Amino acid sequence: MAGTAGTPGTPRVLRAMNDRAALDLLLTHGPLSRTRIGKLTGLSKPTASQLLARLEAAGLVLATGTTEGRPGPNAQLYEVNPAAAYAAGLDVTPERIRAAVADITGRTVGSHELPTPGRQSAKTVVQHVTDALDGAVKAAGLARDDVHRLVIGTPGAFDPNTGRLRYASHLPGWHAAGLLHELAAALPMPVEYENDVNLVALAEQRLGAARDHADFVLLWNEGGLGAALVLGGRLHRGWTGGAGEVGFLPVPGVPLVRQVTKANSGGYQELAGSQAIPRLALEIGMSGIPTGPYAEVAAALVERAVAEDTVLHRLLLQTYATRLATGLASLVSVLDPELVVLSGASLTAGGEVLRALVQAELEELAASRPKLVVGDVTAHPVLRGALESALSATRDEVFDTSR
Repeated sequence: MAGTAGTPGTPRVLRAMNDRAALDLLLTHGPLSRTRIGKLTGLSKPTASQLLARLEAAGLVLATGTTEGRPGPNAQLYEVNPAAAYAAGLDVTPERIRAAVADITGRTVGSHELPTPGRQSAKTVVQHVTDALDGAVKAAGLARDDVHRLVIGTPGAFDPNTGRLRYASHLPGWHAAGLLHELAAALPMPVEYENDVNLVALAEQRLGAARDHADFVLLWNEGGLGAALVLGGRLHRGWTGGAGEVGFLPVPGVPLVRQVTKANSGGYQELAGSQAIPRLALEIGMSGIPTGPYAEVAAALVERAVAEDTVLHRLLLQTYATRLATGLASLVSVLDPELVVLSGASLTAGGEVLRALVQAELEELAASRPKLVVGDVTAHPVLRGALESALSATRDEVFDTSR
């Protein structure tokens, strides 16, 4: 008995599966000819032609140029229509809100940045989010209604059980009851929220050092020290969204602090966070320590230590590596990941030199021996992850031709 339209195995679903396969190939490889798409998908030339005609009529692909420099007649090339849909991302910190809009291919077409005011209510949070988004939309030459989906990255995480932001007491205004409802009412597109470090891991998984890895830990050290856990290819967020809040992890080398969420100090953050690096530099007798936000100072000190390679600089890097490995040892002992990605300015500034030191220390402290790598996505990685998250859901909806 023939199945109803839209059920597995029916012509409509099979066509939709072929359509999505072709669109994904065009996103991966760029412009392709009908013949090349046929070879990569295993479809016959007539079926590939019908597929491309169907996608072109739906506004999902465009004919763009022809092949050149090959024997025989030039072949028509096709690409994903960049204007088929747009998605947006926001990276929120206590200092600023950074927004960007990307077309369906992933190319950023507009961005905007606003300072975060020191004191905020739910109303001012909503206003600043919409202002940042509108600035990016305007820079892209679009209207707000053109944006298909928005993903907002923040420190901490919104507890799925209460809808309240946790683990980010330093982000004023974002803890207000009803904030998510007010944002949903103010914005005309679906809005999702994700922890900032989780978004960095997503960016590395899609575009960077963690591609083709299903089990990895990303350690982030910039404004705060945190981790993202990817297990079986999926982000592990925890019951309250707090998985990876390793800044609170009790570690040897610093006093045991109770009620850490209220004290907002102690633990792994106190031992190896960005604010620990300038203190360490002073303790070992380094001079010429710059002033400014501690995350920037920490990155500058680590970068200088790598470049100048004096006895004091080597001591700074070795001590920092030992501190980093101390917390990582607990993570890898419990999770046994295939890979650890080091990200955030205080880690990427150390490059291969710091990575090798941490790897050597970790092999002394943990039975598990994951590979350590430095993250590849260094330009606004939280924002890039937010865009990748928004684009993934947008493509699933826009590229679905079974409806």
